[in-house]
Amino acid sequence: MSLTLAVTLAAGFAAAAWRADALTGTGALAAALVGGAVLVGAGWPGAAALAAFFVSSTIVSRIGPARFPAGDAKGNRRDHRQVLANGGPAALGALLARGQPSLALWIVTASLAAAAGDTWATSVGAWSRVAPRHLLTWQAVAPGTSGGITLYGCLGAAGGALLVAGAGALAGPDPRLWAAAAIGFLGMTVDSLLGAAAQARFRCPRCSESSEWRVHRCGAVTILEGGWRWLDNDGVNGFATTLAALAGWASWAWLSAGSL
Repeated sequence: MSLTLAVTLAAGFAAAAWRADALTGTGALAAALVGGAVLVGAGWPGAAALAAFFVSSTIVSRIGPARFPAGDAKGNRRDHRQVLANGGPAALGALLARGQPSLALWIVTASLAAAAGDTWATSVGAWSRVAPRHLLTWQAVAPGTSGGITLYGCLGAAGGALLVAGAGALAGPDPRLWAAAAIGFLGMTVDSLLGAAAQARFRCPRCSESSEWRVHRCGAVTILEGGWRWLDNDGVNGFATTLAALAGWASWAWLSAGSL
């Protein structure tokens, strides 16, 4: 696909998402860049995987029950950091693999399957009537806590990863892309592990609420309780989607070698 057409289409889609309050202004700009890169590198099949991720993740984020306060998470409108954390590795991989559409599609689909798995796990897990369990200690934690998992969340993660992998497999020439669902689920698991072990955890001294940010929504400077101060949820997501992109690349190379 030509660069001009790819950028035009991606910009139009990003503008529509901004008008629908799914993206902030900076998020729309980042989405245009990500979408353009995916279209240039992976073509229409890559666009199908990207659309499956973004549209489904937006819907499940909005139809779920009210979010819990644990973690002081961002709202449902994605900003540029969230867009780049979830879609940046897929976009970069698509550009690096330009000229090899099959490889580009594997990278895009695997990475976005991980992003969808994480988003669906959070949204579907919010319906659980059973408290999440911390992935490392297996202690019950407050809903919304990084590293907390539920059965509903795991099922949601599988569903989101399958949807994106299925979109890539059906739109692309390689039916083996269904295997990207497994990569997506594993990527979500890595996301949860890193969130449990290393993501910064803060507490507001004024409200006594947990937060993911150095400044609480009330305006008070928070106190670090654990994890790495510089690693936030966007960083965790970016690491997981990057790892999934690399796994998609490795899977394509392995399957290609086996077919020789």
